Amino acid sequence: MTLTTALALIWVHFFADFVLQSDRVAQGKSSSNRILLSHVTLYSLPFLWWGWLFALITAVLHFVTDWCSSRVTRRLWQANQRHWFFVVIGLDQALHLTALFATWHWLQ
Repeated sequence: MTLTTALALIWVHFFADFVLQSDRVAQGKSSSNRILLSHVTLYSLPFLWWGWLFALITAVLHFVTDWCSSRVTRRLWQANQRHWFFVVIGLDQALHLTALFATWHWLQ
């Protein structure tokens, strides 16, 4: 993987996961699979740049990761456990980037 590819994956991920995610989706994906699926669908579209299979694998892995992390973070936020909330957010992002890099490597 070139530095250009790695940086492109990181910045496309940032744009797709944060800029394209509305407040309604950010709050609703922890309790609604339909809202989570809409987030994952929109998130995955920019990854079509690397091909339909890359985007599909990314969508599945993103759904699984967000399904777990959004439910944990919702409970942590409600329990006023801000430190652990952000630890899980960091873990979520590390898992997303690991999945992107591993998928790219696997498909090469």
